[in-house]
Order: sequence, then C-alpha cells, then structure tokens
Amino acid sequence: MKIGVVCYPTFGGSGVVATELGHALSDRGHDIHFITYKQPVRLNVLQANIHFHEVHVPDYPLFQYQPYALALSSKLVKVVKEHQLELLHVHYAIPHAYAAYMAQKMLNDQGIHIPFVTTLHGTDITLVGSHPFYKDAVAFSINHSNVVTSVSESLKADTLRLFDIKKDIKVIYNFIDADYYRHREKPCEREKIANKSEKVITHISNFRPPKRIIDVIKTFEVIQKKCPAKLMMIGDGQNRAAAQAYCKKQGLKDKVVFLGKSNDIDRILCFSDLFLLPSEQESFGLAALEAMIHKVPVISSNVGGLPEVNREGQSGYLLDVGDYQGMAEKGLKILLNPEIHQQFKQAAFELALNFDIKKIVPQYEAVYQKAILTQTY
Repeated sequence: MKIGVVCYPTFGGSGVVATELGHALSDRGHDIHFITYKQPVRLNVLQANIHFHEVHVPDYPLFQYQPYALALSSKLVKVVKEHQLELLHVHYAIPHAYAAYMAQKMLNDQGIHIPFVTTLHGTDITLVGSHPFYKDAVAFSINHSNVVTSVSESLKADTLRLFDIKKDIKVIYNFIDADYYRHREKPCEREKIANKSEKVITHISNFRPPKRIIDVIKTFEVIQKKCPAKLMMIGDGQNRAAAQAYCKKQGLKDKVVFLGKSNDIDRILCFSDLFLLPSEQESFGLAALEAMIHKVPVISSNVGGLPEVNREGQSGYLLDVGDYQGMAEKGLKILLNPEIHQQFKQAAFELALNFDIKKIVPQYEAVYQKAILTQTY
C-alpha cells in the first residue's frame, strides 16, 4: 500500500509511535510518505520506501496566526495526487484529522477518493480536545474519519465519555520493537552515572505539569534516605527549572542529574534499577513500556492506560496520584531485596513482549484494508 502519515515531528509519544510504525510498515514493503512541518526526530529517510514531504506555511502579515491546517490539507492533496497514495493515517484528531477531511473533500471534487484513519493518542482528547473551544471540531473530525483507533481502552472510554461519537473506535496499543532490544549490545557504562553501591532510578517525560515532576523528586528523596541512589531525569519542558530549584533547596543537586532531551535513552535504561512515572494522566504510558523492555520495574500512578501496561505486583506497582510516600515505599520494597528485584525485572520484560511491534503492525494493516474497502464519503 501507498500510505501518507501525518504526525507531530517531536519527541512526544505520538510522533515516536507514528515514526516507528512507518519504519515497520516500510520493512513489510509498504510505501510510506510522512507529511508534516519538520522531519520527525526518529525518521530514517535513508530507509527504503520512506519519504518525507515538508509542509511550508507561508508567512502572510494578514494572519496573526499562520493557518497550518490549511497548509497541511493543501499539501496532502498535492502528495496524494503526485504519488497516488491509497490511504492517509493521521495521528491526533486536530488539526490532523480535520486537515485530512478537508483534503479528502478537495480530492473528491477532482474524482480522487482516499480514506483516512485517525489514531487518538491522548492530549488531543483529554486536554486540547475537551476544551469547549475545540470540542465540536474534535467530534466532527473523529466522526468523519473512515476508521478511528485509540492507543488504550482507557483513552477509548474517555473519548466516548467526553464527545458524542458515532464511529466505532478500535483499540490498537502502542508498541515496542522487542528484537531491537534483544539483539543490541548492552553498553557497560554504569560507572559513569553511579558507583556500585548506588541504585539508578530514572524518569522520562516532557516535564509538563501533568507529569508531576516534583513528585518524581520527592519519591526519590524518600528512597535515597534508605537506599543510596542517583536519579536520572531525561526530558525538558516548562517544569524543569522548578525541579532544579527544588533539588538545590533540598540538597539533592549531586544526586539528581538532568540530562535534557536525549537520544541515549536506551543506554541509560539498560542499567536503570527502577523507573518512576507519577503522572496525573497517561493515555498509554509509552515511557513505562520502554523501561519494561529493558527489564526495569515501574512505579507509576494508577491512571489512564497505565494499568494496561504496568501490572500491579508483577512489573511494578500502581498508586494514587500524589502518593509519593507510597511510591517510595514500593520502590524500596523492590530495590532492597535482590531476589524480589530480579523477579520484577523479568516480569517487566515478559509483559513488555505483549506489545511487540510484530503483533501490532498486522492490526494496523487490517485497519487500512478495512478503510480502503469500506470507504464512504
């Protein structure tokens, strides 16, 4: 199939999922065309069957805010026509599904019929989409998609609760490439981060308020009083400065390492002993899954899609949002007992295999075939 993919080209989960899915589809012989305003951070344009088309937004002084959705829909029309695409797969309801619908209608007028699949990832529903200003546009975009998928049962339930949705929503989980991690050589650089007596605890996020960055540090603060440890903070965002100020105030500056946006996540996770994710909302929890495939137990909040990924008492523990004391206690239970720690490590890895990309890609291929065969306009 010739498939156009629309996503945000950032470090965020939806962009990563879209990019890795595109790579996997190209490996299976599909012709994949990424269409967005910048090359996605993980996109390998040298890979066979992978193409990138940049969306340029003209800067008109008339517009206070440049019309990206208009530019995107026009670009979609152009790429579909030039490359005879058979299907569009858009990640995020707005503006991507909205732009895909407009492109579909423009192409219909030219006698070209192309379906589009919309994948819901989370904040397009729970944060942006639920705002009264956007709510009608989100519902319209979902209801006019040919097929709709979501990355968790929790997100599907949120979508049906928040919007008047007429379309069926199929859950297709986010994924991990198990073979990639099985066959990678494990780097032995733990001594660069911590000494032998210290445990390595890790957190990865975009440092936005819903990630509760201070709770990460408070949990670590309690843990390190009973268990020597270092905390690796990977990511960047609006709460980073506050987190660094808190560490300085609490005398944790030498114990907490802020690494910013990093391409070395795998190298850090491979020698991490515990992963913390105390978010107040997670539609899936891709960071937790990435930790689990590296045999890292997860302490997380019991919200959103996290219980579908992190299994209570197996791969880690689930606690109420804000309960950093409880998270620390569960973390210590794992870290201070080598036998228990090993059990959690192995269970985390085995549960992560349920989300192997080889199990997920055929589900998307089936969705694509359904969209092409049952398209209505």
